[in-house]
Amino acid sequence: MRKLKHFEQQSYGHVPVLVTARTIHTLADGEQAPEAMLVLGGNIVATGTLEHCRAIAANVSTVEPQLQDFGAAAVVPGFIDPHAHPLMLGQMMSWVDCGPGKAASIPEIIALLQAAARNTPAGQPVRGYGYEHRNLAEGRHPTRHELDRVATDREVYLMNASGHGGVVNSYTFELHGITSATPDPKGGVFFRDNDGELTGELSDAACNILTGLEGVKVGHHGPNFHLADEPAEHLRQLRAAQENFLAGGVTAIGDCQVSKREFDMYLRLAEENQLKTRISMYLLSHLLDDALDMGLQGQFGNAHLSFAGIKFYADGTLGGWTAYFPDGYVGDPCRTGQLYHDPADYADLIRKAHLAGLQTATHAQSPTALEMVISAIEQAQAERPDADARHRIEHCGLPTPDQIRRMAAAGIYPVNQPQHYYNWGEGVTAAIGTPGERFNPLGEFIAEGVTVTLSSDAPVAEPRPLEAIQAAVTRMTRLGHRLGADNLRISAYDALVGHTLNGAKALGREDELGSLEAGKRADFAVLSADPLAVAPEEIGGIAVLQTWINGVCQYATPSGEAPGSTGAQLTATASA
Repeated sequence: MRKLKHFEQQSYGHVPVLVTARTIHTLADGEQAPEAMLVLGGNIVATGTLEHCRAIAANVSTVEPQLQDFGAAAVVPGFIDPHAHPLMLGQMMSWVDCGPGKAASIPEIIALLQAAARNTPAGQPVRGYGYEHRNLAEGRHPTRHELDRVATDREVYLMNASGHGGVVNSYTFELHGITSATPDPKGGVFFRDNDGELTGELSDAACNILTGLEGVKVGHHGPNFHLADEPAEHLRQLRAAQENFLAGGVTAIGDCQVSKREFDMYLRLAEENQLKTRISMYLLSHLLDDALDMGLQGQFGNAHLSFAGIKFYADGTLGGWTAYFPDGYVGDPCRTGQLYHDPADYADLIRKAHLAGLQTATHAQSPTALEMVISAIEQAQAERPDADARHRIEHCGLPTPDQIRRMAAAGIYPVNQPQHYYNWGEGVTAAIGTPGERFNPLGEFIAEGVTVTLSSDAPVAEPRPLEAIQAAVTRMTRLGHRLGADNLRISAYDALVGHTLNGAKALGREDELGSLEAGKRADFAVLSADPLAVAPEEIGGIAVLQTWINGVCQYATPSGEAPGSTGAQLTATASA
């Protein structure tokens, strides 16, 4: 794997800043929590005692350093979220929240959508998100006929919490010419009732119909959630999403399904000098040949926007029951889910990317899908060994113990989302039975030497790393159930590393991000309490007080200061 090389020059021409706090976790190997950290020109210059940092400051600058004392707060490296969908998050922030906190039944969902329809201009679609059918009183998906009560003269789309499909009204099918006789697209399903009539539910590649004639089409390469708005609206959505990540202390993001829509919006935001967070882009696999034709053979870009690799899909999602279980689901034996590719075809795609030196990131949940992915990577590595390829498996829900050992041998990085089992862990066991208790077996990964990496998959979960860390440590669901045995849990330290330094490694950016060390970027989060000192069940309640990127405060709580802070508050500005 070729690590990111930067085009810009580093500058040491700014005012040095001495950062102090009750606790500073550098996460550097072997380093004890230092007393201070010296920041200059967007980089960390030194860590250690206050006296040591002052001496270094005198050597690198003629300007007296500014003291930024965070008092009783804790300073940690900026959180890395290596698997998220920022534009989708921003788009859904303007949709109707139909999640469990807003609606517990189908009539309540319909009422929410009806209220939105009354306030939406004529002809504009009504979109909702967040429902999980097993959590509804009815225990099922809404139907198109129920969504017809919202509107019959415009599109209505209710996205499932998984993001891999949902339900549409009858008008949507009529608009796009979908009837009960329409064959299912490769990689997707138009669900039908016992009489063969469309229920309104659709999944994965069937969502292509929602993008319109001029919208992004991804074929059978993944779920299509690239719904179009005007460019100005997309930019507004992306700005809103960026602020959402910053509020969670996130400083760098891996966008794991980039199409021309996302690429265009990132470029526009960068041109406006408004790209505050760092973005590593993973192009969706239908663009693989285009990427190779352009000569992309490794990472490239600058500190804020870069190309990282290629995103693939092996199977669907556990939440939407489209992950591939050939013997069917416990909750519905007639459903098996799907593989997106024939194993031989998928192996050819991985081989093509691997031989070009590209990192791959494949969504895979079931043991069958994981076998397809791991075997393909092993074959590619056998043909051209690369000890630092860092091929990724996104979600990596239910690997067998043998598959985990093979992942360790092949250097495969699982990228997990503990908030998934925090939010609906009960749904996994309802879908596939007792084996679902091993969902995201983080403790087993660590026991076998596999690098543990945490992320949000936003908007499937909110980008709140401290909530993810708590879930990884406790494996407690939102409803108070513990998922699986204690050996699946990990320590708070390992979870913190998983959402910082290991996230940077998954992106190939650990040389500049993920820990607070001399020579790295001055990206850090200021927390109201130390996540390594509080009770595990309290970690998610820790507040993010400030988020700094490149030595600049990009987010601050309304109070603007940490408890006990004596330093001057630096104004949040656009990224340098």
